[in-house]
Order: sequence, then C-alpha cells, then structure tokens
Amino acid sequence: MKAMKRSTLATLINATLFSAVAGTSFSTLAEEGEKAKNNQLEVIQITARKRVENAQEVPVAVSALQGDNLDAYSSAGMDIRFMNAKIPSLSIESSFGRTFPRFYVRGLGNTDFDLNASQPVSLVVDEVVQENPILKGFPVFDIGRVEVLRGPQGTLFGRNTPAGLVKFDSVKPSQEFEGYGAVSYGSRGAVDFEGAVGGGLTDKLSTRVSVLWQTKDDYIDIKAPGHEKKDVLGGYDEKAARIQFLYEGNDFTGLLNYHVRDLDGKPIVFRANLIEKGSNNIVDGYSHDVAFHDAADNATQQVESQGLSLKLEWDLAEHTVTSITAWESAEIYSRADVDGGYGAVFLDNYQGPGLIPFSAESADGIPDHNQYTQELRLSSNFTGDFNYQVGMFLFEEDLMIESFSYDTLAGGVENGYAFQNQDTSAWAVFGSFDFTLSDDLKLTTGVRYSSDEKDFTAKRTKNPTPWNGSPDVMTGSANPSDNHVSWDVSLAYKVNDDVNWFGRIANGFRAPSIQGRILFGDVVTVADSETVNSIETGIKSDVLDGRGRVNATVFYFQMDDQQLTAVGGDANFNRLINADKTTGYGFELDTEWVLTDELNATFNLSYNKTELSDKDLAVAVCAQCTVTDPLNSKGLAILDGNSLPHAPEWISNFTLRYSKEMGEGEFFAYTDWSYRSAIDFFLYKSVEFKGKPLLEGGLRAGYNWYQGDNEYQVSAFVRNIFDKQEVIGGVDFNNLTGMTNEERFVGAEFKVKFF
Repeated sequence: MKAMKRSTLATLINATLFSAVAGTSFSTLAEEGEKAKNNQLEVIQITARKRVENAQEVPVAVSALQGDNLDAYSSAGMDIRFMNAKIPSLSIESSFGRTFPRFYVRGLGNTDFDLNASQPVSLVVDEVVQENPILKGFPVFDIGRVEVLRGPQGTLFGRNTPAGLVKFDSVKPSQEFEGYGAVSYGSRGAVDFEGAVGGGLTDKLSTRVSVLWQTKDDYIDIKAPGHEKKDVLGGYDEKAARIQFLYEGNDFTGLLNYHVRDLDGKPIVFRANLIEKGSNNIVDGYSHDVAFHDAADNATQQVESQGLSLKLEWDLAEHTVTSITAWESAEIYSRADVDGGYGAVFLDNYQGPGLIPFSAESADGIPDHNQYTQELRLSSNFTGDFNYQVGMFLFEEDLMIESFSYDTLAGGVENGYAFQNQDTSAWAVFGSFDFTLSDDLKLTTGVRYSSDEKDFTAKRTKNPTPWNGSPDVMTGSANPSDNHVSWDVSLAYKVNDDVNWFGRIANGFRAPSIQGRILFGDVVTVADSETVNSIETGIKSDVLDGRGRVNATVFYFQMDDQQLTAVGGDANFNRLINADKTTGYGFELDTEWVLTDELNATFNLSYNKTELSDKDLAVAVCAQCTVTDPLNSKGLAILDGNSLPHAPEWISNFTLRYSKEMGEGEFFAYTDWSYRSAIDFFLYKSVEFKGKPLLEGGLRAGYNWYQGDNEYQVSAFVRNIFDKQEVIGGVDFNNLTGMTNEERFVGAEFKVKFF
C-alpha cells in the first residue's frame, strides 16, 4: 500500500513538472469591453500575501473568484455554501443550514456542530478573522473578490489556518458616484434584493452603503399523524447591511467598516430514516416538500451579528504602517426536531417514518459573544532586491453558549439545560521576507510565534437523561494553552514571460480545542494542538498569447496530532480526539480559455487523498447503520487507514459563457457544472452514512443594454438543473436521519448599474 502511494505521488509530480500545466490561480472572465479590445484574459490582482500582486506570480496555492462566476454562483438567494465544489479542493457543508458553514480544504476540516467548534480553515472578511462558526455565515453581497488560499497559512494569517483560509474582500468606497440594485424572484416565493450606492462626500472622504434582503416562504408540509400542517418549514427572512467610510489623505488612509445581520428562519430539515437500510439510497416515497416532525411548530433559527473595523494606513515613502482594529459579535438561537420524525417505539408503535428509538428535540444558542482583534504591521516598499513585512496580532474572545433539551412527547417542555463559558487570549508576532536572487528567481521566508490560552467552564443544571445514572448538576473545566513557531519558505522562478514555477514548504498549527457540550454527556474533552508540514510545487502559465491560462499544483502534507471530532454515535454529544498522524496528497488544476470573441470557458479539477494513521484510535458508531470498519472489543470502530469525513477525493467545475451583440445591447448565456465524489459523513465508515457523488448544474441567460448613464440587465436562471436530490449529511445516534441538498431553483432577475 505505501509503495503504491509513493508511486502515485511521484507520477503526479512528474506529470505536473513536465506537462507545463501547473499553478494555483482560478480567475474569472474579463469584462466584455476588454475582451473586445484584446481578446485576452485579464490580470487578476490578489492580496494573498497582504500586498497587491499578480496572482500568476505569487508562490502560494491561491484561487480567486469574482465577476460573472461569482454572480452566477450566488444566484437564487444562496448562502456562503454556494462555493462548495466551485474551487479546487474546497468543499463546504452545514448541519445548521444558512448559519454555520463548515469549510474543508484538501480534505482537512471539522465536522463538529458545537457552537464552540474550531476549524482548520480560517475565514477572513475585509482583513478581519471570523473565528466563531456563526460569524462565518455572514451573507455574501457586494463582494469584489473571493480568494481561497490552500495549504498552511501560519505566517501572515496565523492561528487556526493549517488547512488554509477563505478570504472575502467587499467593494470599497471611491470618489466616483456609482451603485447598483438587483432584485430576483424565484421558486417557493423566494425574493432576493441587494444593492449598493457610494461616492465622494468631500474630495477626501467617500462612502459606500450596501444592503441585502432575502426571503423565502415556508413550503414544507408536516404530515406526522396528529401534527398535520401546511407550509411550516424551509423559509427564512434575512437582512444584512454594510456601511463604509474611506478617508484618503496625501500619506494617510482610513477605512471604517460597520456591518450587521439579522436572520429569522428555520433550521435545516432533519428527515428520519431518509436512508434505505443496507444502502445509501434515499427511501422510496421521499418528497422534498414533506416532513414528518412532531416538533416542527417549535423549529426556529434566529441570528444577529454585527461588527466594526477600523483600518488605518500611513505611507512613509519606503514603508507602510497598517493598523486594523476590529470588534465582532454574534448571537444565535436554533431549535430543531433532531430525530426528524414523530413519536417513539415505546408508544404503542406511534412512531415514524420507520423506527424512532426515542424523541430528540434540542436547541443551542449564543446569548453573549464578543471578539476583539488588533493587527499592526510594517511593510517595506524598497525598490531594491529585499522587502519585508513584520507585525503583531492580538486576539480576545468572550463566549457563552447555552444548550437546551425538550421533551417533545410532553408538549415540548424544557427538560435539560447546560451552559459553557470560554475566554480565549492569543497573541503573535510575525515576519515575512522577500529576496530577489536574480531577475528570474525570488525567495520568500516567513516565521510567526503564536501563543494561545483558553479558560473554559461548563455546567449542567438539569439532566435530560436521568436514567443513565449521571447527576442533574455537573460542572467541568479546562485551561489549555500552547505556543508554536510557524514558518514557510517559497521559491518563485520565471521560466519565461508566460510561465512561472513555484515551490513552497510550510508549517502551521491549530491551537488546543475544547468540547464541553455536557447537556447529553458527562465529560469535557480537550484536543491538543495539531501541527502540519506541507510541501507543494507547480507552474502558473499563460498560453495562446494570453487567451488561455493553465495552472496546476501537486502537494503532500503530514499532520501530527490532528484534532478530530467524534460526532454522535451513542449519544447526541461530541468528543474531541487526536489522531497520531494524518497524511494527504493530490493535485489541483485550473484552466481558463477565451475560445472566441463570444465564447469563454473555465475548467478545474482536484484530487485529494487523505488517510488516518493511528492503530489505537476508535470511536462509537451509529445506532442503526451498517458499519464497515473493524470493531474492537468495546464495539468501537477502528479508524486506522480511514479517509477523513466530508473529504471528497475528486472535485471538478466547468463553466461556459457565450455573449453576442444584439440590437442595442448584448445577449449572454452562462452555464456552470460542479462535481464532487463520494464522501463519508463520519469518522467511521458505514454503508448508509456515505454520501453519493453529487453533480449540480446551473444556467443563466439574459440581455444587457445601456440607456443614458445606466446599464441594465434582465436574466433568467436555474440552479440544480436536473433537480438531483442526494443525502449530504446525517444524524447517527437515533435513526438513519439525513439531510438533502437544495432542490431545483428557477428564477428571474432585474439589475441596474448606475454611474
């Protein structure tokens, strides 16, 4: 087995190095006016290294998403999960729905559903890290660019980035008066409005106001006996806004950003015994707009978040000083029928659909949360062969989490309560140094010292399962701390004007994590720090006189003491564990083409192979499913040799855009297709909780025209064209509960841009 893996990896490396298809940049199509002029792809500018640089010259595995692709993907009122499988090696899922996305890069992620969960993929919005998982679900609107950095990013971006990070940059204010408004209407009464307006207030001060409103009717009928009701689940009402002020002096700029979100909706729908026992097929008779809950009337998901950041920048000729001060806050209350059905086996067979061992209805909330960050950095602007960035970073977070249990069979009365309090303090100093060794060869080295400390307490005041012998009142605590030195070394070599080679070795870490949701369990678990060493190489190439871009990367990583979450199994409870070693390898390919003046295409593909290596690592298994892993003497599944959960080996995406001048405007048609291969939902392997491959396509067509100073667009679109429904997640401690992907969505949009 090991020999085969080395051979496969060597083959991938050789294929990349000698085929001249390499790299790590996924850019979008140029504006139509620019295409008409030169029929070439635009140069994509990114800030993956906290400087504005050409994506093709940066020795980092980074993909950028913007323009037409970003607009098309986010059609239909989609939340941040629209990015799933749209970029090589990136997948996103959630068991909360619109509020709690879980990111996976190169197979590395975290399935933990606790509101205290840490993730190895960081989210950075407008240069501010969003640490709590609820902050990561902020709606995507008026965004200029999305960047995905793959591999450890421990030097410039710091803690909790051993897998990579996702970076959003909103459109910034300018002196030019401009804006847009877009409204769409689609399936199930969905309305999506977003818009922005901005311009100069004085010759040095400008502003931009961006707003979003999304709503969708409840459309899922409840057909549990005795609880029948129409249009109970599936809807949401989402509002968000962002206001920015930009001051631009001679040698000083200041940017103030305030953003707010308010969501009133329903959680993702759990469906009891959705999966056919002995297979991973959806059971016969499934209907997306029907559920059999007996607690649907109580289902709710309410989120409020807000944040404020201030970026100050001084230009000192040969240096730039940057200060970013930020505050983020989030609140959530989410309650759901977790067993996904009605009744229980002991109620004279009043249960369904299928076997329901016991009812499970619970809620989790964050009543109080505050995050404070401060970054200060000094960047050189020398014209010679050496430049650097040095800085410091401070992080403080105060978090309270509440967990509730309800007795559905007694009318939904509260029968369990626990809470968690966690204070996190972290700080770091870092430096990154660029050396021009020759006209064609550049070296970058970086180092970061990080210190992280948590103070955690949890208390249960009412036990929902007193028959298990544990007391009503229980407390737990933990105080883990650690420090670590992360580093990276990269080389960039200009082979010729069209081809750049790069190589990178990097180290990163994730600070200790705590799991203390003791509502249904009696122990607070702590996962030690995980560390990763990664090596990658590739070539970024422009071909056909700038009409094509063919980029690819091959990589290998080894993670020591990987933090894993044993989700569910024998209880509605999570436990943290560490795996001795996890290895991964694969490749990523991006291509983009201007085929003709009227036709453009992109294609990307990634392969990720992950494997756990720990002969003593074992976890509890599902209540009803068919486990295929070997079991130890305690009935626990042995994980040695397993791949990671929610880690598809293959991800691919294809887009094609056609445009044609017609009358006084332009007709356009755009299609995109994304594919991800099969996934395991949990650390252990089972027949039922294995997600099938998923292929989804979208189509958007419309007409653009100018009138006066405005640009107008009307379009129609469809997402999930073939209405393919697959199980994308599961709940394993009760029955064969599953969740499905979104159904087909059809809509139309009107958009106006004004200048």
